[in-house]
Amino acid sequence: MDINQLRCFVTVGKELHFGRAAQRLEMMPASLSRFIRILEEDLGVRLLNRSTRNVSLTAEGAIFFDEASKLIDQFDALARRFKSGLKDERRTLRIGAIDSAARGLVPALLNLFVPLYPTSDIHIIEDKTINLIPKLKSGWLDMIIIRAPQVMDASLAIRFITRESCVLAVPLNHPLASRSHVAVEDFQHEAMIIPDRRTRPHSHDLTMSLFKLAGLTPHIAQFAEEKQTILSLVSAGLGLAVVPASYRTMNSDSVSYIPLELPEQIKGLPLSIAWQKGNEDDYLREMLRLLNDNKRELTQKL
Repeated sequence: MDINQLRCFVTVGKELHFGRAAQRLEMMPASLSRFIRILEEDLGVRLLNRSTRNVSLTAEGAIFFDEASKLIDQFDALARRFKSGLKDERRTLRIGAIDSAARGLVPALLNLFVPLYPTSDIHIIEDKTINLIPKLKSGWLDMIIIRAPQVMDASLAIRFITRESCVLAVPLNHPLASRSHVAVEDFQHEAMIIPDRRTRPHSHDLTMSLFKLAGLTPHIAQFAEEKQTILSLVSAGLGLAVVPASYRTMNSDSVSYIPLELPEQIKGLPLSIAWQKGNEDDYLREMLRLLNDNKRELTQKL
């Protein structure tokens, strides 16, 4: 079954006359009849009732006529759209971002991009790095903002953006909540909520390294994977957590965020942008340009 067979059948279904349908299609009636017969044989069902004077749709033919008509309309619309070069269509840019970037960098970047391209259609997916990279490789995403793994796929291009600062999340009634800043020695005896290393390796390693460099061992109360789970455990008084500074607006009615002093060896959580090598999409290139030209303004609050 192909689109030409569907056109033949739909035309006959509209005209209910092989002669008129053949004339519309600029075919011989015998050839048209043969197309319909082959279609019926492929489907294993009779679509038309034929007599010497009349042609009518069978019950199955009426259903098939409606569905075939929709398919032809969709096919023709798709052909017109690409033959015209998508000139008047809203174009889509699909962005993947880890949670902290989705709250901080991405909105700031879109504030620069959208006024320049008001008809653009932006799709944003928030997920973890390990889930975003496969989506980028498969073509479901155009660009991703992630914490880059040590080894990146050779098909992907990557550019370092900045390192996000960190804060200590504590319950509102905690003795440290009123502090203007803290160092690891200030909470060395506290129970800690640690990010799961499989899904948040950079955040996990940063917390562990923070204690290790100070010659300390963290008292781990719980490993957690999702940011909301981590903050909920902090809010419930089950432990403290080192989190990206962009979390500061979350759970603010039950969690306090204190600026954290990091040793020189720990510079924060790395943030990078990645895209498929060879992708020449205009929107992607513009995003990269805006990020490069406005890097200081975009990253100063991260």
